[in-house]
Amino acid sequence: MKINDLPPLRTVLETNNLSPTKALGQNFLLDLNLTARIARSAEPLDGCHVIEVGPGPGGLTRALLQTDAQTLLVIEKDTRTAPIMDQLAQTDEGQAKAFRVAFEDALALDLLAEVSAPRAIIANLPYNVATPLLVGWLRDLWREAGAYRSLSLMFQREVVDRIVAQPGDKAYGRLAVLTSLTVASAERQFDVPAQAFTPPPKVTSAIVRLDARTDVPGPLTLFSQIERVTAAAFGQRRKMLRQSLKSLVPQTEAFLEKLEIPPTARAEERAPHDFRKIAEALSSALD
Repeated sequence: MKINDLPPLRTVLETNNLSPTKALGQNFLLDLNLTARIARSAEPLDGCHVIEVGPGPGGLTRALLQTDAQTLLVIEKDTRTAPIMDQLAQTDEGQAKAFRVAFEDALALDLLAEVSAPRAIIANLPYNVATPLLVGWLRDLWREAGAYRSLSLMFQREVVDRIVAQPGDKAYGRLAVLTSLTVASAERQFDVPAQAFTPPPKVTSAIVRLDARTDVPGPLTLFSQIERVTAAAFGQRRKMLRQSLKSLVPQTEAFLEKLEIPPTARAEERAPHDFRKIAEALSSALD
């Protein structure tokens, strides 16, 4: 059986008595034209071991099985989808791509140990765990050079705003800094209206694509330090850095002046490399 011979997704839901659950943050995407567009936005995938998180009824999974990806792993916490995943595995495309399912919590899974390089992640992420998943995958890029060739991810539109924001933008904050210091590029692809989902969420969604650098941005300990610095700086974003960073360094003014960063500046005004500079100086002070 081929993917195109499978029944419509709504029929699949009815047959398997599957409905979205709020506890798992599920909003099913049933428009196959839209899932195909998401898959296209992630290309090129030739030779890639693709990972999808939260496939639900498998709409995006169908599209990914029809790409040039080498293999496909889906991670799904909801075991109710097992019969749907079994059907996909039995298709010609599923067998050709060594399709497999891990019924695991994606937050607890080490994808670098689970899948060999080159890897790509393409996912309609559950809103309730989307940001921690992203930060974990950014951390992976500090663990292994080019750990993921690309990440094509769906979030609430306001989260995508925060990922691609620039200094001075209203949405600029911790996520933008961590992303900018980790990847080669971060680009918004397109919006996805609430009406495309079952049930429709109360927000518009958007796709963002992150392309990896070819090198490791720095030691993993530095990424952890940047997390601490940005949490402190943007946790009190209305305050000047001399105040917001006091919990990390007592002599804040002298510390910032030595780095040629104005102590009276606010976090939202400073470029990502300034936060790296602060984190590097803190790390050196602790050595």
